[in-house]
Amino acid sequence: METAIILVFVIGYLAITLEHSIKIDKLIPALVMMAIAWALISLGLESFPNWFDSANHGLVEGFASLPVENLENPAASKMSYMENTLLHHLGKTAEILVFLLGAMTIVEIIDYFDGFSTIKGFVKTKKKTKILWIFSILAFALSAIIDNLTATIVLISILQKIVKERDMRLWYAGLIIIAANAGGAWSPIGDVTTTMLWIGKKVTSSHLFVYLFLPSLICMAVPALIASFLPVFKGNLTIDDEDLIDEQPKSKYSATMLYLGLGAIVFVPVFKTITHLPPYVGMMLSLGIVAIFAEVYSRRNFSMTTPDSAEGDIHAHHSPVHSSLAKIELPSILFFLGILMAVAALESLGILFTFATSLQDTMPMLGTELHHEGVSDLVVLLLGVASAVIDNVPLVAASLGMFSEPMDNELWHFVAYSAGTGGSMLIIGSAAGVVAMGMEKIDFFWYLKKISWLALIGFLAGAVVFMFTRQIIF
Repeated sequence: METAIILVFVIGYLAITLEHSIKIDKLIPALVMMAIAWALISLGLESFPNWFDSANHGLVEGFASLPVENLENPAASKMSYMENTLLHHLGKTAEILVFLLGAMTIVEIIDYFDGFSTIKGFVKTKKKTKILWIFSILAFALSAIIDNLTATIVLISILQKIVKERDMRLWYAGLIIIAANAGGAWSPIGDVTTTMLWIGKKVTSSHLFVYLFLPSLICMAVPALIASFLPVFKGNLTIDDEDLIDEQPKSKYSATMLYLGLGAIVFVPVFKTITHLPPYVGMMLSLGIVAIFAEVYSRRNFSMTTPDSAEGDIHAHHSPVHSSLAKIELPSILFFLGILMAVAALESLGILFTFATSLQDTMPMLGTELHHEGVSDLVVLLLGVASAVIDNVPLVAASLGMFSEPMDNELWHFVAYSAGTGGSMLIIGSAAGVVAMGMEKIDFFWYLKKISWLALIGFLAGAVVFMFTRQIIF
């Protein structure tokens, strides 16, 4: 039965990886393989010799001898372990999903007030290299706050208004992908995988910043520096002067809502540090505060319109919060639900734990040991390379079940860096890359030829810096 479950996972994983080839949204195979995997576990519960206790991160002793059901002592049964484990993983997954729902809604509220138009005002030059650095730095900083996917969407949208030449835009888009993924790696709210490690109590926001800010900065800066010397970035862009003039925002509250929304998201790690409550609680508080201002500002804005105007009629039926909730990416939420619960199925049977043990025994050690249990640097680097080929969410989810290092161990920070930045090496290796691919119709092989080598150099440069700085930190 274990073989059948692994086979279901592999087939589902391939379907996710080949999403663009088979024309099936990745959320569908994720949900299907999750449901089938747990169904097979339930049907074959009697035959499983091992069960992994996620709460205590160890195999349950004597699980093979337990009955499937025990009417006298229900807790001492395989069925009870399965139900409790399923509930445990659903709870942990729900924490991540509710957190993401809150963050996505805040971003959409900012966009409702055209808040991101304020960012265009930072571009005041026609020089190609200066624009390269402006967008790289903006992507690095913005992705740490609103996540790398949203930052990429915002910046490429601005890029399309400034750079009219498509061939030139592709180069800028490629460097934005690298910078956005690097910026998301050092922030607990900058990337889904980093958020998973943070909510899973593997890293803290303070240590994440201390360990990864410099490596992530190098990962962004080195490719941008090399690109600055490439012939394609020499000279000035052909830009009309009016394109550099700030456009009038759609709402007079756009700048206010931008800074309020970004500040509310940044407040979440602070709230968690003070109260020790799960991050989604702070995110719901932030969402509530932003929503209050959105409703108040919206009423002020539309009260000046005539009752029969189209704008006033729209607002009569849709508040900013309702409109923003309608725009969030529910397919992504369902995908995360499916993939995280599918990986939980493999973890519960002890498959990931056994694989990690064998991997640590057979993989040659490279560099300094991360912990007394001896997880190789090479293993983590390969995780980063793998994240460029297949989705980094299940890879990090698997690592949570494979390794047992304590909170803020160097391993978890290296995993956050590798999984977060390694995806830049292929256009399909990260959410930022996929969305840029869709917005600019970037060809896979063009990216492989022009951008991948820059991403690889940045990834390795940041990894080397991490290996050095971890020796002098704490």
